[in-house]
Amino acid sequence: MKRINYRKRDGQRLTISEYKKRRKFEIISRITLFCLSLIFVIVLIVSATIHSKVKSKAEDEPSDNIDIMESNEASSEASVIEIIDTIVEEPDEYSPYKEKSDDASSFFDGYTVEVSENTDYIASEDVLSTYALLVNLDDGTAVASKDGTVRINPASMTKILTLLVAAEHITDIDDTFEMTQAIGDFVYKHDCSAVGFEVGEKVTVQDLLYGTILPSGGDAAMCLAEYVAGSQEAFVDMMNDKLSELGLSNTAHFTNCIGIYDEDHYCTLMDMAMILKAAEENKLCHEVLQARVYTTSNTVEHPEGITISNWFIRRIEDKDTHGEVCGAKTGFVVQSGCCGASYQISNDGTHYICVTADAWSSWRCIYDHVAIYDAYTS
Repeated sequence: MKRINYRKRDGQRLTISEYKKRRKFEIISRITLFCLSLIFVIVLIVSATIHSKVKSKAEDEPSDNIDIMESNEASSEASVIEIIDTIVEEPDEYSPYKEKSDDASSFFDGYTVEVSENTDYIASEDVLSTYALLVNLDDGTAVASKDGTVRINPASMTKILTLLVAAEHITDIDDTFEMTQAIGDFVYKHDCSAVGFEVGEKVTVQDLLYGTILPSGGDAAMCLAEYVAGSQEAFVDMMNDKLSELGLSNTAHFTNCIGIYDEDHYCTLMDMAMILKAAEENKLCHEVLQARVYTTSNTVEHPEGITISNWFIRRIEDKDTHGEVCGAKTGFVVQSGCCGASYQISNDGTHYICVTADAWSSWRCIYDHVAIYDAYTS
């Protein structure tokens, strides 16, 4: 065996000690490299063996895996179906006070009516109200208008929405609410019309509904608001939510449930027409709005009840309107004059809503409605 001659970089031979040290390092390096190679080979063999066994097992039992996967998928689908069924099958809470009126089936869908080039301008000298509008409820058209999309303060026509919101949230029309001193003071302070309920008197919800509309009772409207929502402020929030639901919130906003003047309490005649449409679609509201005379329940304070009237309907019923006025609500504030919203079924069966504002008297308001129905209905 030829002996390797180790030298330094400068060409000098290694000493014996230097030679032994370098030789030892060389032997250790080679042994280490051999061991690492051996370990690598063993790992490859073991990996190949495991892979072969797993593949063989998968080929022997494919149906079991598929069955498990299908079972899991079916279970997931069943869970989804069960959740969906639960949501769909949950019924809405039934309320007899949300039933549709018989007339509602004849009305157009929705609450959007546009004043178009086909809408007649109300220029008649027989219509003296500053603002006027007539809407055909069957085809959803604005038949005639005089500034029907101008913002006004709706005065006590506001109470139509008060009636509607209350009707949609009551659960027992025979339940009672006790008239409070605070409500009495509020009504007196703002010079509101009133039914005449006394402090401490327990009044039924039904009496409050009729009292809100027929004599335009501020006391009844406030009692309804507190009965339904706990406060007038909370109830007004519900009223504005209803305006939003009807799609009227861009042009209508209310600050109280009575119709007291406020710069932020406003709507257009078109908005009021759509509010009245929504009320006439509700069976309970329709019955209240069409009542001519009503007597409240007997109480300790009023043993014979209080007889109240809708004077707009009673005064217009003998006039020639080419049909029958079946519902109405009036209003008055100085800033808007005498106002009125009425619902008529004409002799040919067509359904209309007429709204006017800024007449100088309640009778003038009535005669303006008569003149509009006479000119545009048959």
